[in-house]
Amino acid sequence: MYLILVLARNIIQGNELLKQKRWEIGWMPNLLLGSDLDDMTLGILGLGKIGAAVARRAKAFNLKIIYHNRQTRNYKIETETQARYIDLNSLLRQSGFLSIHADLKSDSSHLMDSSRFRMMKKTSYIINTSRGQIINERHLIQGLNRKMIAGAALDVFENEPIPRHNSLLTVKNVVTLPHIGSATYQTRSKMSQIEVQNLLNVFEPKEPIFLVNQEVKNQYI
Repeated sequence: MYLILVLARNIIQGNELLKQKRWEIGWMPNLLLGSDLDDMTLGILGLGKIGAAVARRAKAFNLKIIYHNRQTRNYKIETETQARYIDLNSLLRQSGFLSIHADLKSDSSHLMDSSRFRMMKKTSYIINTSRGQIINERHLIQGLNRKMIAGAALDVFENEPIPRHNSLLTVKNVVTLPHIGSATYQTRSKMSQIEVQNLLNVFEPKEPIFLVNQEVKNQYI
């Protein structure tokens, strides 16, 4: 939600304007004009636990919520937030903000490429806090330079740490963060507790928490 607000209201640009001491005229009616969130459309790609949490918060800002999952619909969140399920192409065409929360698999690698950026509105923004490889960064840079979309906010990248020569660091309408989506004392403490518990589970043996490779599940039963 922070990245959505940053993009909508030009917060980073406003901070830089003051830091660089370039605010010389004072209040102006057209200074750093952004967008209201009220009645804008938020598209969520991947409505799992994180995508659902975003949907609940977005509802408080009166955003219209649409989403796409590759497998199952999230009827619970549809009821809670009036989110509407649509196909991927429609999601891209209708979203004012597209927030990516999909997991990385063979069919989602470089899912967002030039062909899909062309489907989006020229006034739309893309936010990625899931996995960097879901976006083809070279195509994203081209799309931004050609004004296929209005901007992007990225917390994850194809290669981390991001190379210094990466053009995403110099494109004006891109907000970049160093993979800090989970960077709170509370969340990192919980992550550490899970890691310790999983080490203990190995010696029980018990099934690990948040087991990814389900094919080995039977060895813990």
